[in-house]
Amino acid sequence: MRRRPGLSARLKLTISYAGVIVVSGALLLAVVWVFLLRYVPDDVIKPGPGFFRDGGPGPPFIPNRGDLWRAFAPRAAQALAFLLLFGLLGGWLLAGRMLAPLTRIADAARLAANGSLSHRVRLEGPRDEFRELADVFDTMLERLESHITEQQRFAANASHELRTPLAISQTLLDVARNDPTRNRDELIERLQTVNTRAIDLIEALLLLSRSDRRSFNREPVDLSLVAEEAAETLLPFAEKRQITLVVTGERAQTVGSAELILRMVTNLVQNAIVHNLPAGGSVTVHTASEGDASVLRVENTGPPLPWDLIPTLTEPFQRGTRRIRTDEHAGVGLGLAIVHSIVRAHDGILDLTPRPAGGLVVTIRLPGTRRDPSPTGAHQPVGEPSPVV
Repeated sequence: MRRRPGLSARLKLTISYAGVIVVSGALLLAVVWVFLLRYVPDDVIKPGPGFFRDGGPGPPFIPNRGDLWRAFAPRAAQALAFLLLFGLLGGWLLAGRMLAPLTRIADAARLAANGSLSHRVRLEGPRDEFRELADVFDTMLERLESHITEQQRFAANASHELRTPLAISQTLLDVARNDPTRNRDELIERLQTVNTRAIDLIEALLLLSRSDRRSFNREPVDLSLVAEEAAETLLPFAEKRQITLVVTGERAQTVGSAELILRMVTNLVQNAIVHNLPAGGSVTVHTASEGDASVLRVENTGPPLPWDLIPTLTEPFQRGTRRIRTDEHAGVGLGLAIVHSIVRAHDGILDLTPRPAGGLVVTIRLPGTRRDPSPTGAHQPVGEPSPVV
């Protein structure tokens, strides 16, 4: 945006400082005139007859208003000129000192505009408006740098994940072209598996992008009903892995996208089943209303997880076991990343805590809504704690 040239902030402050000083001096002189000089007569003050008694010397000179004004006006003008120069010089130095933090902030913003996000202002001294602005600017740069780094890593990982199924498909087609006797049914089945994985990855990326943009309609959602629906969907998968799936809790009302919240809970339960013990493990899904929040807690058994691994689980293409699974529920490494994005889009909080005995506890807090009282005046739970399998 092109703007016409104008005065700098420093020059404006300098002029304002000098103007205040000159106006203050003029007001002071006006006070002297109004409250002092106006009581002095305009005419020449003549001495009374008593001054010449006994032949003494004549009376001293007594100035009138005109005499005082002629003596006072030049000195007042000189004083105002001095105040003007002093105000300009002092105002220029003071404005420069006061605006020095803005210069540092502007330099940091200029570096950020050129692509350098690692620079920070880091103003010293006690807290004031300028240092608060600098701290906010540093926080913004830090988050922006982290976001861009995450996006770059995400783009690189997405490119790698998308390239893998395409490379596998190309290899299968090359083998089939060089070996006409190869079983066509086996080739078609493998191509279908690779193609399905690529479609799942693209759909997950689209869902992740959609939740990040918050482009969805909001409606009342009961987390307890969503948890039961997700558990029923994944019940055959849990039975196949000999995992006990339990849903407990009470109604937990929130506002958001029912589709995205269902996907969030489904991803959590599926991850809890996949990253569990080989057999005899358990997954517990619990919902509750705690104050102004609706809480969903998913707890599963499994191998011990180190604390340093926990912060990376919500990053795209990160897997808790640090290896790519090869079964029918291998996933694409976006499960918890999608969960984190959906929670953030609903202004919620996601907390991951490793269990001492192994496994993970995932707690989600979403903004709650008031529940309608039951006919008896008490809030009734949706259902008693009961195992799904």
